Amino acid sequence: MSKGSRYTPDLVSDLDQTFNHAQSAGLKLAIVGRSVSLLILGIWLVLSRLALPGVSLKFSILIMVLISLGLVHHWIIGTRWDKFWVKYLFVAIDVSILSILIATQPLYQTADLPQVMIFRSPLLTYYFIIVAVVAFSFSPRLVLWAGGIGAAGWLSAYAWVVQQDGGVLDWGDVPANPTAEDAISVILDPAFGATGSRIQEAIILVVVSVLIAIVMKRAQNTLRDKLAAERDRQSITGIFGRFVPEPIVEAMINDQGLLAPLEREATILFADVVGFTSLTERLGPAKTVDVLNRYFDEMTDIIMENNGIVATFHGDAILAIFNVPLEDPKHAEHALNAAQAMLKRVEQDGFAGEKLSIRIGINTGSVVAGNVGGGGRQSYTVYGDAVNLAARLEALAKEKRQPLLVSGHTHTKLTAPNLCLHGETTVRGQTQPVEFYGLR
Repeated sequence: MSKGSRYTPDLVSDLDQTFNHAQSAGLKLAIVGRSVSLLILGIWLVLSRLALPGVSLKFSILIMVLISLGLVHHWIIGTRWDKFWVKYLFVAIDVSILSILIATQPLYQTADLPQVMIFRSPLLTYYFIIVAVVAFSFSPRLVLWAGGIGAAGWLSAYAWVVQQDGGVLDWGDVPANPTAEDAISVILDPAFGATGSRIQEAIILVVVSVLIAIVMKRAQNTLRDKLAAERDRQSITGIFGRFVPEPIVEAMINDQGLLAPLEREATILFADVVGFTSLTERLGPAKTVDVLNRYFDEMTDIIMENNGIVATFHGDAILAIFNVPLEDPKHAEHALNAAQAMLKRVEQDGFAGEKLSIRIGINTGSVVAGNVGGGGRQSYTVYGDAVNLAARLEALAKEKRQPLLVSGHTHTKLTAPNLCLHGETTVRGQTQPVEFYGLR
């Protein structure tokens, strides 16, 4: 986990579970790779020793035993017998079988040679193959275990052979300032074991395992941070997505919570609940909050379905905007559609068992939109005379006993308005009165 990363307990648990599943799947893949490698190697060993039927048979039996062990391990993964130490045990079994064979099987069946000569063959590569196959498990600890126990098995096999053979020559047996004949006589002697070389090989095996484990750990940390960031992104999207369309949430996340301010024509929808004060007195605070939450949820869904966003909830009022920050050429029509759907929804059913009545004002005009706030808290909202007029129309709807009033500015933007003129109203800051329309 990178420095500075913060995870909730639930997230840590989820990520750990994800990695456990990945390691189990990787371990199964490693076993498949191991079986394929053994099969290819076994075919080569058997075919290359057809002249020695007894040796070919031994190799065939050995390969089948090793593949069978892998299949057993593959079957155990994910069952109730799959304990944390099982994978370490099977790696240890592979290393032990290989080390025992190196320590006991002669280089040539028909030649009486010191057993130490077997270390001149490239048998160490088999330990590297074990480490490479284990790497598929995506488990740094298992890779370290494979490298460590592999090095121990290699040196143990060598120590056993040295003890059995006795009189094994080493680099120290080469005289100081040797001639070519002196060096050749020692190095090419059948009893030459080169203890220092065997230790060096074991160290290299461990170092390679450590490097692979480090790479794996870094990959895990990178993936963990990415998963955590994605989870946080999904959480933010899920929270804010209840109020604004997902594209806006994505834009806010990409801009680190900021949206550049803009000035654009937009349609404003202002909705208010009729008789809210008396409603709260009758229901009490808890029931009122429940009713409002149900109401806001459903109204927000309707607004979002029509390409609008909820800029503000204020008491029982909803301020929705269309055409900012996402462009929508049909913003006026979509706002009207949303208003009609909201009225229809309120008329058809109640919210938490309570029937409501609402008034809506709609206006189209130039607005300034952007993130505003202070003290580290910001919200996306709009300003301008167009917003004030929408609120004015909602209040005027009460006087006119109308559920919906639409300004003449919005009316000119509609292709098939199906609205009737109800009158004119003066607006502060404007010299000409503004027409307003209502439902037929």
